[in-house]
Amino acid sequence: MPKKFIQSTILHIGMRVLFLGVLLSTGIYKTLAAPLSLPSTPYRYTVLDQDLSAALREFGNNLNVDVNVSAEVKGRIRGRMPSMPPRAFLDRLSELYDLQWYYDGLVLHVSTAKEAQTRMLVLTSVRFDAFKAALDELGISDERYVVRPAPGKGLVMVSGPPRFIALAEQTYNGLVAEAQARPQATETPPKDTELTLFRGSSTVVVRDGRPEGPYSSEVPHQDSVVREPTQSQK
Repeated sequence: MPKKFIQSTILHIGMRVLFLGVLLSTGIYKTLAAPLSLPSTPYRYTVLDQDLSAALREFGNNLNVDVNVSAEVKGRIRGRMPSMPPRAFLDRLSELYDLQWYYDGLVLHVSTAKEAQTRMLVLTSVRFDAFKAALDELGISDERYVVRPAPGKGLVMVSGPPRFIALAEQTYNGLVAEAQARPQATETPPKDTELTLFRGSSTVVVRDGRPEGPYSSEVPHQDSVVREPTQSQK
């Protein structure tokens, strides 16, 4: 076995153990959440010739992050990658091999750029501000991917990798279901009130607190008050 290859392998294993030791001692591995938070410690990855998917999965193993690699991700890494922070390493691979990655808080999803999707969502019972706020609060929003309202905010375009699109659509459907289940407030029409006042030979009709009249009458009446039924009571 060539001496250089043995030295390279030993160096790779040693740096991997050292890097994991840093993660364990700092507790960074416990605080991974969306958006993806990675340490700034340089990530050294030495490889002579390795499948790209395998390299991505090993990247996740080194950082204690579950990685889901799309079957469309193909290619091989040949030669040594420069030492860089883990986030820069991931972005570098994405740039070189035309990849997109998205972290949903549990799993790091890696797919090809050609797998990106676009959806047009009709905002009928949901306002755009409420939709965007829900994406932010749930940790789904990612500044790299599009969530853009059309003029009037009756339509919103969502574009990005498959996992991001799936979560955005689930959030939208949940908000719509919630709006439909919410009881609709019904307005009760005000009831008309009508009073008829008899004073001697004159009659005064008071409707909704406003007098209408007086009206004279040939038949004298004693002072009295008669409540006339409203139209809804007849």
